[in-house]
Amino acid sequence: MIERYTRKAMGDLWSLENRFAAWLEVELAVCEAWTKLGRVPEADMAVIREKAGFDVARILEIEETTRHDVIAFLTAVEERVGPSARFIHLGCTSSDIVDTANALLLGRAGDLILADLDGLLAAIKDLAMRFKGQLMIGRTHGIHAEPLSFGMKMASFYAEFSRHRERFVAALAGVRVGKISGAVGGYAHLDPRVEAIAMEIMGLQVDPISTQIIQRDRHAAFFTALALIAGGVERLSTELRHLQRTEVLEAEEGFAKGQKGSSAMPHKKNPISAENLCGLSRLIRTNALASLENMPLWHERDISHSSVERVIMPDSTILADYTLARLTNILKNLKVNPDNMARNLMGSFGLFYSQRVLLALIEAGMDRQEAYVLVQRVAMACWEGRKSFPDAVRADPAISAKLAPAVLDALFDPTYYLAHEDLIYSRVFG
Repeated sequence: MIERYTRKAMGDLWSLENRFAAWLEVELAVCEAWTKLGRVPEADMAVIREKAGFDVARILEIEETTRHDVIAFLTAVEERVGPSARFIHLGCTSSDIVDTANALLLGRAGDLILADLDGLLAAIKDLAMRFKGQLMIGRTHGIHAEPLSFGMKMASFYAEFSRHRERFVAALAGVRVGKISGAVGGYAHLDPRVEAIAMEIMGLQVDPISTQIIQRDRHAAFFTALALIAGGVERLSTELRHLQRTEVLEAEEGFAKGQKGSSAMPHKKNPISAENLCGLSRLIRTNALASLENMPLWHERDISHSSVERVIMPDSTILADYTLARLTNILKNLKVNPDNMARNLMGSFGLFYSQRVLLALIEAGMDRQEAYVLVQRVAMACWEGRKSFPDAVRADPAISAKLAPAVLDALFDPTYYLAHEDLIYSRVFG
């Protein structure tokens, strides 16, 4: 099922061929920088530009002998370029190429994820605007609390994903950093100007100080930002799952013609997409922990991080792309049931008015604790007897002695709970 939702662009980004292409992009940028500084003759650079390339199968064949992927890559490129290839990888170490190429790949993956976030935000905003003023019961601990609008509920998710986007933009900038500084970061066989020129060519920032690698706090921030996005995906997906429960049924996933919900029970319409997203979000968050574990490497570097990143870089970005796209699809096709919202609103017999009655009694001069006990007694009797709370309040002599009928009537207006909806929307949407 996952292939139907994952954009091909993200999958292609992490193909082996594209990974080697990013390596070549870095090597060529370094060669261009050396040429600009006069170290590589223009004639040789012209040959490198024309002939530099690779065949994945050949790289893998060479790697069977070298047991070193970068050397296998360079050997395959050198076979195509010829004598001018002596200027390729000049003064560099493997991590100069791999870490800078990863910056390119993560940056491009990040751009796709930003587009996904924008699409999701648009879908959430559309629901918020369409259902502004649509009253429904709010729930705390899963129990009826006080009313709000379905639009306000969606506005809350819009505000959250706006924060996720801001954090991700910052984290993305943090990984768009490269280094061409040599074996331990001291430029022993390099000119720092080569690094600056190469990064400008590739649209990356120069890491102000690196060892043999770019330090992995940058990557940990990136994957942690993805984990937070995944947490938002699961929060919204969990909300949709609860709203689709048979007893609630205030919103439900679209159900296509011919779709089946259960192999045994033909009546079933299950929130399978939201459930899938909850599970996949946990994988993204798990990978963030692995990225944090990659930070403490030995001295100027070891390679314990490398094997982890070969998994989490493609997996987390592909999963983020997938979950955001699929969640957007759910929301675009979400069936919202205002009639059920109205039904459920009064499903607890108007008990949600209890705080309004409590505050009115306090304003009328009653001690708070006395008022609380009085309102609670009426509320619990209504719950146990399945009776209307507004009717019971009007009939209670202790309450009616304090509050006139006109005051009570005003208390039981459900639109009261939307009094500040416009203010909330102005804060969220501007």
